[in-house]
Amino acid sequence: MIVFAQLSDTHLDLSDRRAQRATRVMDYLNGLPLDAVLVTGDIADHGEPAEYEQARKLLAPSPHPVLACPGNHDVRGPYREVLLDEPAHDGPVNRAHKVAGATFVMCDSTVPGKDHGLLEDDTIAWLDRQLSNAPDEPAFVCFHHPPVTQGIPYVDEIRQFGEERLARVIERHPQVAAVLCGHNHTAAATTFAGRPLLVAPGVVSTLVFPWQGGDVADYDAPPGVAFHLLDDEGRLTTHYRTV
Repeated sequence: MIVFAQLSDTHLDLSDRRAQRATRVMDYLNGLPLDAVLVTGDIADHGEPAEYEQARKLLAPSPHPVLACPGNHDVRGPYREVLLDEPAHDGPVNRAHKVAGATFVMCDSTVPGKDHGLLEDDTIAWLDRQLSNAPDEPAFVCFHHPPVTQGIPYVDEIRQFGEERLARVIERHPQVAAVLCGHNHTAAATTFAGRPLLVAPGVVSTLVFPWQGGDVADYDAPPGVAFHLLDDEGRLTTHYRTV
């Protein structure tokens, strides 16, 4: 069985409040027997190097592999320099990882300077190659922006577009167990290309649905995480927890 956690949308901005929320989540996860921890974007709030230094100090003590991808609040240059120890450049931050017998394909769905998402053609081709390289092991396709509408206008307006290209790739690769993303600041479950599409809750805040009224986000609700379990028969179960 593979057991891994997913968190998203820490929006670190050097403030004590946001750092404390993210630290609470990581301290909780650090004490659990997990195969990996996924961080699906919006790690920093403004994409500043100092925010990534804060994130690095927060994530580095994890005893588990930490697999991350950027979100629309992240900036590729500082993200690369501080979190990945790489020279800064503006190309997509795409990474594939082999953990516990599974492939985790972390895709960059960001459009620099914009809030909506789009997988660049090169990223789509790269994803197809990564999945083709390991057809016999389970795979998780991960990015920040959900590629579907969810009945929430202020999220749907800045979702991932061009999703038909992604759907064609996933449909070609039956080993894809699920698509995992963030961006919503609320847990959600639906389907995409015939696979589960699972959205992690937010760490910095929780989205308020339009039918609830009031502000867009609740900053007092506790941060949340997702736990994904893939059993030996290939059945995926997801549990959500607040911390």
